[in-house]
Amino acid sequence: MRYVAIGDSFTEGVGDEQPDGSVRGWADLVAAGLAAAGGEPVEYANLAIRGRLLEPIVTEQLDAALALRPAPTLMTLNGGGNDMLRPRADVDHLVSLTATAVQRCAAAGVRLVLLSGGDPSDNLPFGKTLRRRAELLTAGVAELAAANGLPLVDCFHDTELRRPGYWSADRLHLNAAGHRRVASLVLTALGYEAPLPNRAMSPLARGALVEARYYWEHVLPWIYRRVRGRSSGDSRTGKHLDWTVIEDVHAQ
Repeated sequence: MRYVAIGDSFTEGVGDEQPDGSVRGWADLVAAGLAAAGGEPVEYANLAIRGRLLEPIVTEQLDAALALRPAPTLMTLNGGGNDMLRPRADVDHLVSLTATAVQRCAAAGVRLVLLSGGDPSDNLPFGKTLRRRAELLTAGVAELAAANGLPLVDCFHDTELRRPGYWSADRLHLNAAGHRRVASLVLTALGYEAPLPNRAMSPLARGALVEARYYWEHVLPWIYRRVRGRSSGDSRTGKHLDWTVIEDVHAQ
């Protein structure tokens, strides 16, 4: 099996930071789960880059994914979360972009799995606006998946994943527990046994000082980047641009 993941910070694994400063994330865990389930190595690439809008995901990243040799047999696609954070989000255009990606994967003979991102809106500024837009995008992608016989891993409507214990301090990205849950949802959708991890029970701290620190450390830097036309993914590349062999650790 040759599995490639494309997307933004959700797929890159931001929030699941490792001791060496790298990020892991659900896609890495899916690759490891596939190797364990099959009892043999899996070739894995991850082209996702934090901050990316959907259009470069389904053009630049998809181009690179389909150009991998040998060709991929499995691909996961998620995107649109960063588009939802912009002042104007054209949901119909985002669904159309996704539809083009679906067609290209079908023509290339690549098995595609679509994902909707988790729902962080309960604890974000302008969360109601974000949820309304994301609901429309998720519905459009769900219709697209159904029409093309594709699996959709609907993390957005996973009520357990909305609990604060699955989210990082920035309240926008999943933490390690959240990424583990998404990995289990993806593996289950692919037909593999993947027990869901225990609930993440850590409460969300509240209070004026906590909120002030949150805005200072996370919201204001994000606004500053938007004003300057910058992205957290500027000058970054995907973490696995070519096939990386993932071994079944249980077989060693």
